[in-house]
Amino acid sequence: MLCFAATHAVAQDSEAATASKTYRELIKQHVYADYKKMYKQPEGGALLYPYLTPGSNSYAAVLWDWDSWLSNVALRQILADKGTAQDKQEALAYEQGCVLNYLAYTSATDGYMPMVVDAQSDPNKIKPRDIYATNMHKPVIAQHAAFIVQQNGGNVEWLRDGFPRMQAFIRNYQEHHRHQATGLYYWQDDLAIGVDNDPSTFFRPKGSSASIYLNCLMYKELRAMAFLAERMGMSAEAKRYEHDADQLCNAVREHCWDQKDGMYYSVDINLLPYTGEPQVIFGKPFVLHQGAPRSYPCLIQRLGAWSGFMALWAGIATPEQARRMVSENLMDERTFCAPYGVRTLSKLEKMYNLRATHNPSNWQGPIWGISNYMVFRGLADYGFLTEARQMAEKTISLFGEDLLKNGTLHEYYDPDTAAPIINPGFQNWNYLVLNMLAWVEGRNVVREF
Repeated sequence: MLCFAATHAVAQDSEAATASKTYRELIKQHVYADYKKMYKQPEGGALLYPYLTPGSNSYAAVLWDWDSWLSNVALRQILADKGTAQDKQEALAYEQGCVLNYLAYTSATDGYMPMVVDAQSDPNKIKPRDIYATNMHKPVIAQHAAFIVQQNGGNVEWLRDGFPRMQAFIRNYQEHHRHQATGLYYWQDDLAIGVDNDPSTFFRPKGSSASIYLNCLMYKELRAMAFLAERMGMSAEAKRYEHDADQLCNAVREHCWDQKDGMYYSVDINLLPYTGEPQVIFGKPFVLHQGAPRSYPCLIQRLGAWSGFMALWAGIATPEQARRMVSENLMDERTFCAPYGVRTLSKLEKMYNLRATHNPSNWQGPIWGISNYMVFRGLADYGFLTEARQMAEKTISLFGEDLLKNGTLHEYYDPDTAAPIINPGFQNWNYLVLNMLAWVEGRNVVREF
């Protein structure tokens, strides 16, 4: 069953069109008036520079990795829409501070970078004892820095002293978080993976999940490192990062694409090695598996998670793969397609649920503003303009209804009713609805690096 329902009808129905216009104005009014609540000054403790928070009391004084990056993308759309030169100058310290706070706790030797810095954190305890046994900052720090550089005339001088630590961070990932047999990157555990309870990683064995989400982020991260290195006058390094990105793209296409389902998936790398060592079986020496040693380095995890669509956002999918992903998966009402956007887990998965959970937050079905945005961005980039507009209009309706009924935005929502599930006052990447709005209205659109 293909989903061309709710937002396609908006263009045909005058009542729905009126509602859409109302929602657009309500969203603009709310966000333009509210966005500076994300601005936070360092007030002692671990945070050394001004920074951006996701908003709401739950995240009042915490710097998060991909949250601050995407909040910044939304912030720049706000400033492009309504900001003065003074507003943009004021924002710069908070934008750069997000990156600089993380680099302050990154070693140029081992490259470990924390994923979160709390105002109340003990600076001496941010780094874990075994830095290779758990996850670290998601690979978005270079993308965040590159975005800031692009938005400010190409100036990299504010980053120059910290760039060697950013390079060490990438080396850490490449040397300690990459599976040699496939070339894919993997999570060490299921701590703070961004898509908190994605079943491909959640409660899975340590070091087993080569997440499609993680690998799409790393592909764009390597591209961002190449851009920054070129701006720094490091052409040889830039070429190396471009090569690394190309290699990763090939690895993702080879191992994560499922021709059967027409979808990108995470893969399981937790496979036993072929040892060739003899054992005594039935009273005789025997080499187990000798007749058919394993010839594949990983196994597809056919778990229908929205993060497979990040292959569109990252630009990894081929045009034919993109066509199949959209027609066979995204637009299917039985799985992902909902009246208010993309379900974060296919409705056909047994794990699908809409429970209100916090740390981990629930990515097993609810609608999130960020998943809607990233799918929208990928659709637009691949030329699926009708579907991109549908996703934008669904998101506008989702947030417009919340503001109309509750006067605030929330962290995630019921896919079918738009009922908010948790965390009133959540700002963060929800504000990317303005970037979608600008696209729908044909205005200048700010987008991530």
